Amino acid sequence: MSSHGVPRYAGAKPSSDQARRKELQKIEEYKLLVDQVDQGIERSKFDVDLLQQISRLLQINPEYYTMWNHRRLIMRHLFSQSIARDRDVSPGEEKSRNGQSIGDLISHDLDFLLPLLRKFPKCYWIWNYRLWALGEATRLLPASDARAYWQRDLALASKMLSLDSRNFHGWGYRRVVVEALESQRLSSEMKWSSQIEEEFAYTTKMIGSNLSNFSAWHNRSKIIVRLLDERKADDAARLRFLDGELELIQRALADPSDQSLWFYHQYLMCTFDPSYATESMAPNLTTGQRLAYVLREIENLTDMLEFDEDCKWIYKSLIELSILHRTLSQEWPISKDQLGVWLLRIKNLDPLRKGRWDDLEQSLAMS
Repeated sequence: MSSHGVPRYAGAKPSSDQARRKELQKIEEYKLLVDQVDQGIERSKFDVDLLQQISRLLQINPEYYTMWNHRRLIMRHLFSQSIARDRDVSPGEEKSRNGQSIGDLISHDLDFLLPLLRKFPKCYWIWNYRLWALGEATRLLPASDARAYWQRDLALASKMLSLDSRNFHGWGYRRVVVEALESQRLSSEMKWSSQIEEEFAYTTKMIGSNLSNFSAWHNRSKIIVRLLDERKADDAARLRFLDGELELIQRALADPSDQSLWFYHQYLMCTFDPSYATESMAPNLTTGQRLAYVLREIENLTDMLEFDEDCKWIYKSLIELSILHRTLSQEWPISKDQLGVWLLRIKNLDPLRKGRWDDLEQSLAMS
């Protein structure tokens, strides 16, 4: 199984009889290891030996989510032991002298996960567990120490996305890491600072290296309103910003077959819909300004049809913008005949949704 041309896991290769026998032996060893771990958990044997057995299992099969839960139980137990040791240390003695400190335990746990993430970059359970481990660092360590772990993982997310720029696990993980770094808990010992400018610049960089990066466009759409709010942008600055984003997507649509671009285009078009005004980057647009933008975009899209007349996304956007224009002005920007031509074309180009377009055509005929 692959996504964006990147395999989820390394594919199995045809094997000889000898290789098959070795594989069966590995399966038996795996089943025995599972039984040993289950027995250890049943006896509440939450020690380092059981943790190592679980590590071996997860290196073989990281999708075994029950083992991740077992690992959490053991780590919590080891944390409690470390706290108890430190509590019993006399003043002047070195803490955790007979065992690992909480920081050491978390560091080793995070180090264990790195090879797994490289081998299985799209396994939910690895990413989920890593966030749990970082959450434990936040809960148990001083803010400055915990923040250092989160900072390293922001660099890790960048590294992972440089290997697969469209890995949505990596993008989702990055958002959580940034949110944690901006939290009051991790900023309690220093002046709070926003990451929004850096994250916006990062989306620009990733889009520049690969226009077909849906996750980068999506991330961009999620931070723009906050970006402008933090810049204390007035209406004029917001219009300049909007014009810049429209110019960016117009250049990107040199390849109109790329679906990821049209989602961001649709996000920008929502700026002109009054029903989304409070959530948009330019909430104070006048009706006249909205109409001017809509008409300009209809003109741009119509020009694109000269070279890409078989692109359903162009027709879809033209129809939606025409309906928005009518909502704003009570008038159609084009003739009903032209609208009928666009509807006929999109029904031919998008037969799986023909019913949807038939319903839309019927509703427009009645309006």
